[in-house]
Amino acid sequence: MHFSDGQVPAEYRRYIGVKLAVVCLTGGLLALALVVSISLGAANIPIADVAKTLMGWAVSKRFDVIVWNIRLPQALASIVAGAGLAVAGTVMQSILRNPLGSPFTLGISHAAAFGAALSVMVLGGGIMGSSNADAVSITNPYLTTAVAFLFSLAAAGVIVGVSRLRGSSPEIMILTGVALGALFTAGTMFLQFFADDVQLAAMVFWTFGDTARASWTELGVMAGVTAATSLYFLANGWNYNAIDAGDETAKGLGVRVDRVRLIGMMLASMLTAVVIAFLGIIGFVGLVVPHMVRRIIGSDHRFLLPGSILAGGLLLLVSDTAARLVLAPHMLPVSVLTAFMGAPVFIYLIIRGQRR
Repeated sequence: MHFSDGQVPAEYRRYIGVKLAVVCLTGGLLALALVVSISLGAANIPIADVAKTLMGWAVSKRFDVIVWNIRLPQALASIVAGAGLAVAGTVMQSILRNPLGSPFTLGISHAAAFGAALSVMVLGGGIMGSSNADAVSITNPYLTTAVAFLFSLAAAGVIVGVSRLRGSSPEIMILTGVALGALFTAGTMFLQFFADDVQLAAMVFWTFGDTARASWTELGVMAGVTAATSLYFLANGWNYNAIDAGDETAKGLGVRVDRVRLIGMMLASMLTAVVIAFLGIIGFVGLVVPHMVRRIIGSDHRFLLPGSILAGGLLLLVSDTAARLVLAPHMLPVSVLTAFMGAPVFIYLIIRGQRR
């Protein structure tokens, strides 16, 4: 970029303006999708009544209960989880310099599933019960969530620890993650082999991602962690741009590559662990969303990160709404829908090639 008489060239301003417009448009679509998602369900609520209820204008007691106690927490949980998984995937792909970087690639999701299975099998945290809606639920979700979270953090800790021993290269992190994924998958299968029917059902049920599990308390924790880590990632956008150009180039620009890589990996893993522990495994969001956004607005992390945050929230919110409606009155696990949509999209992106 060349400055003419100290002025930013018009071409560069247009270049930046298009990216900002895409990010703002995504934010607008997300706000619209939130209102529409709350209005749809077994009891349809007019969008105008949803808006009035959200603004505190009394419409009816029934609408207040449906909006504030049922649909709004689930919709916000979808947005927060989608945003968190997407930004974590974006950072992992950047610091690992690998387009396959995601919580699945690094074994964090497998570790959470093993922790939940261990809680069900050994600690008795997964005795099943039938609700009035004839659905199953884990009667001690906090124990299961806590154990899943601890194993997710343990997997992230092992990856970071091995990286510190052998140098924080992307190859070491990915290979360690692949090995951990295989190890925890084998451990889960081992527990399932000896589980009885009830325990096996509880293990499988936990692995279904479900945004309806989050209450306002869990939503507050997820939102706080997602906001704090996202702010850190946004503040390091220039560092991730430099790392994309190569470690030596980044070091030449004054970036402490190893430090940025380790801290980014630790925070992305912690964010993923919080989301998975509360909601179960939701796949493909962290892998696909960064690629979709990158194809639209490029790899500049000043725009890629906020674009991925908004697009991740939008994608999971739309998926969760569709999962509630497609087989109504039954609810399809949102993780099934994200996989059905994410796999063809990812294959399409592979065929079209990646634009950096």
